[in-house]
Parts: sequence; C-alpha cells; structure tokens
Amino acid sequence: MRALRLPAWKSDPELVEIDEPTPGPGQVVVKIGGAGACHSDLHLMHDFDSGTLPWGPPFVLGHENAGWVHALGAGVSGLEVGQPVAVYGPWGCGVCARCRVGADNYCENPAAAPVPGGGGGLGLDGGMAEYELVPAARHVVPLPDGLDPVQAAPLTDAGLTPYHAIRRSWPKLVPGSTAVVIGVGGLGHVGVQILKATTATRVVAVDTRDEALRLAQECGADLTLRSGAGTADEIRTLTGGRGADVVLDFVGADPTLKLAVSVVRTVGDLTIVGIGGGSLTMSYFTVPYEASVQTTYWGSRPELIEVLDLGARGLVRPKITTFGLDDAMDAYRRMQDGTLEGRAVIVP
Repeated sequence: MRALRLPAWKSDPELVEIDEPTPGPGQVVVKIGGAGACHSDLHLMHDFDSGTLPWGPPFVLGHENAGWVHALGAGVSGLEVGQPVAVYGPWGCGVCARCRVGADNYCENPAAAPVPGGGGGLGLDGGMAEYELVPAARHVVPLPDGLDPVQAAPLTDAGLTPYHAIRRSWPKLVPGSTAVVIGVGGLGHVGVQILKATTATRVVAVDTRDEALRLAQECGADLTLRSGAGTADEIRTLTGGRGADVVLDFVGADPTLKLAVSVVRTVGDLTIVGIGGGSLTMSYFTVPYEASVQTTYWGSRPELIEVLDLGARGLVRPKITTFGLDDAMDAYRRMQDGTLEGRAVIVP
C-alpha cells in the first residue's frame, strides 16, 4: 500500500510502498477515509534530533485518523467490518490509573505503551496511508450517525485538544464571562466553535491575519481583534478592567504568552495549547493572584466521544481542505507558509 513516511529526523516525508498491515490478537486495521495534517508534524520534520524523543523514524505520519473497520484481530468484539470509526490518537499502556479511565494521553507507565508517549503517526505508523494498524481495539471509537470520516478525522486532535482545554475551565465560562482565543488556526477556529457550542461565555478571538479573523467570525466569535501593541488594553477595556476569565493560547510563542498573561483575570485560567516554543516567567508579581497556568496534551477517550457527538450534530465543524496522498506535501507547505485556512485532511 502507499504511505507517507518520515524517513529520518530533519527530513521531508516520502511517499513509499509498504506492506498492508495484518491485525494480531486484540488489534484492528482501519481503512483510512481521512487523516488530518497537523502543525506538530512540521516539528517532527524539522525540529527534533535523534534522542530528543523516546521514539524516532521511520514511521508513517498522520495522528488524526478516521475511516472504516477493515479487519479485526482475534478476540475483538463490539466492532464490525465496514463500520465507520475514528481512531483515538494517544496510545498508552492500558492498565495504569489514567489509561483505565480513558486518559491514555496522560499514561503513567509509558514504557509499557506501544511507543512511549506517542501513537500512530507519532513513533508508530499512522494514518497517511491506505490502512492503519491500531494496536488495541479500545482506541477505535464508532462514529455517530451523520458524521463522515473526512469530517471526523480532524476532530480526533484539532477538536479533542481544544475541547479538553475548554472543558476543564467550564466552571469559569458562565454568563458574563469572557474567553480569549489567541491564534485562529487549525485548532483555534475549532476552539471558538466549542466555546460557543458548550458555554455561555463571550468569545474574543485574536490573530495577526485578517483571513484568520474572518474565519473566527464565521465560527461565532463575538469580537475579533488584530494582535498588536494595543490589544491587551482593548481586552481590558472590554472587560471593565478585569481581564479575561479564560485565555487559550493556541500559538505558545513568546509574544502570545506575553499577551495572555497580561489579560488573564485574577482567579482566571491561562491554558497554553500551542507548542510555539515560547516561555512564561512565573513569579509572585508576574501573574494575577490565583490565576492558574497550565499546558495540556490532547484529551481523553470519553471526551473524544463527546466531541464526535458535537460534530455529528453540526455544532462543531472544522473548516477542511482535502488533499490526496500525492499532494500531501502541498498541504504541509501551505501550513508552513500560513496560507492554509483551517485544517488539511489527507484522503488516501
């Protein structure tokens, strides 16, 4: 079968022919209907050296995957060949306290996982191929009626990651509150939709690009602001000087973190979702009193089920551009130069 494989660190992926996978006991092979292209894939291509991560290439890219059950290994029940499914991306050990409640993203025994801290497309072969081998049936989630695998694929990360970040702050997103979304890209535009679908907060979207701000408006943002020297003052004025109850930074660079900490409210939440390489100085006087600062990684399997339900009901719909396997590198180039709006999905 054809697959887009990363051959080595600091290299471009290659379209190659590899063997079609066969499921072992407890495993599932999924015929891929869509595989999302993620900005983190660019980091895999360009930013890591040997030994940086506990796994390495070669492996097939694609950690946002959905399709149809193609083959079942011995002992698998509850799934049927041909059934539309999504693949839960982070693959943990399956037996630690976190994994037992479906939070493989925070597996506490990564040495016993299929690949420490990773999954398909992150150390093991992912979904930018005709088929993907999923090492445990629990990672295969049936799609609700009305949700196509192409639409479902980006929900497994670009939907699940902001959903988890927002869900943990639900108690602060009450009527009268304000949430600031910094960066309206592949994850940020979905984050705006999730805020509007699941909370009563006022949503302020911030970006440097006009097209991103237009997308934020389409997704339901109450106010859009071009990032600049006066953005923090605008947000402070809008909130009566108090600041935002929740700030979600989908970029994570030094300038966005500086903006985020300058506008978060006392007892507010500042959640860093983007991996832009920035850092935040944390001391007694640099962060408002009792403001909570955290990073997040993906989300849990039960949360993915909730996200897929939102998608099936039309409440959360990523803006998607599709590419064939032959054109997958075009998707990554557009992502890198900032001309890709929303999310790219590779359709084998």
